[in-house]
Amino acid sequence: MSDLLAMSAVDLAAALQRRELRAVEVVEAALARAAETRELGAFVELIGDQALEQAAQRDAAAPEGPLWGIPIADKDLVARAGVPTRYGSRARADFVPTVSDPLAAALDRAGAVSIGKTSTSEFGLTGYTEPRGGGAWARDPWNPWDGAGGSSGGAAVAVATGVLAVAPASDGGGSIRIPAATVGVVGLKPSRGRLPVGSGLDAPEGLAVTGPIARTVADAAFLLDALCGLAPYDFSVRAVDRPPFLPATAADPPRLRVGVTVVSPWDDDIEVTVDPTAVDAVQRAATMLASAGHEMTDATWRPHGYGALFRVLWRASAARIPLTDDDLQVVEPLTAWLVREGRSLDARALLGALAAARAFERETVSAFAPYDVVLTPALAQTPRPIGWYDGDDPERCFAQQVQYAPFSSFVNVAGLPAIVLPLTMAGGHPVSVQLIGRPGAERTVLAAAAQLERMRGLLPRPPAP
Repeated sequence: MSDLLAMSAVDLAAALQRRELRAVEVVEAALARAAETRELGAFVELIGDQALEQAAQRDAAAPEGPLWGIPIADKDLVARAGVPTRYGSRARADFVPTVSDPLAAALDRAGAVSIGKTSTSEFGLTGYTEPRGGGAWARDPWNPWDGAGGSSGGAAVAVATGVLAVAPASDGGGSIRIPAATVGVVGLKPSRGRLPVGSGLDAPEGLAVTGPIARTVADAAFLLDALCGLAPYDFSVRAVDRPPFLPATAADPPRLRVGVTVVSPWDDDIEVTVDPTAVDAVQRAATMLASAGHEMTDATWRPHGYGALFRVLWRASAARIPLTDDDLQVVEPLTAWLVREGRSLDARALLGALAAARAFERETVSAFAPYDVVLTPALAQTPRPIGWYDGDDPERCFAQQVQYAPFSSFVNVAGLPAIVLPLTMAGGHPVSVQLIGRPGAERTVLAAAAQLERMRGLLPRPPAP
């Protein structure tokens, strides 16, 4: 890997701001690395000429914005003017937007340089990135026969392989944390309402938020700071903490009360078995935090009825995708089924699920209130082989996704911040844990994760492709 690409985002940003590095040379290195790792499916589109032109413009101007000259990429659910945006779908194979989405435009204003589009599942609907007709299949760089998780699988692979130091992504049910945990990088889902762009407040179900994927906790905090400043207004009315978050990662947090649980809200709905390596990682994390003086206790949490409400929300979110009857003939069977199911919901079912979701949010926030952070497994299983998920039987596919990642979606429903980070190695592959915080308490979550990261020490990087 290029020495430039081994640098942290924090160090890259500082060097670019001081003119010790040129944006062109950093972008050139990122594009070269993307070409070397193309078989891993991180990207569905590279825009090298456009990126180098934009980087040259950055080099010719005075630095402005926290991401000045830093290479990033857009998840293929984010429209960028003039760049094919396929949403992982055959139904959008020829779509080239003329107007950028707010996130892409805001990242430009922050000084970032997009080098292309990262792969995603079709319309971001699944926790794996294996679109049948609309893009690349994201593969685990530790073992390319396994998938990288999803729906932000491409972004996680781009970070894990060193193409990008940080990547913006989105998380509606684990879509940042699942792939980050699968490939052994850091993924942060912010609180609902934390960010001005991708706040989670722009849809009735309130699930999907924008957030960072990074190699280190400090870099995740750095990108979160940048994302918080993307617009001149602030939706974060619920936020306890305010930016900057990066300094919070530099020192050990004060004594925390940490709740530990391997219980998921799916346990009374779908058979979930947590792999021993995941349990061991949680135990190791608890031991580390206890040795640092934090109070450890079992989190007493036994939610019920979650499966029914989330099934309705999942269908309802798909119903909003603007697909015609003709489109539904070419999308994947799972997508077509979800859209039709969602559109068949009556008002009572939808309003009932939304009310149940808010009750679940109150219940979860109340149950977690005694703890500064709650420690859980990041995933329940080891990475799944490519093709493992059933793309034709929607109910079986849904159960498979739950069995792989039962600790993800409930955090979105509850609107809480959560971070995953690799903690141990098992069988030559990183195993991650998850830390969940109180509403708006990203600073505490980041500080605790950074302390674990320091205590853990360096982990190996994925083998060269």
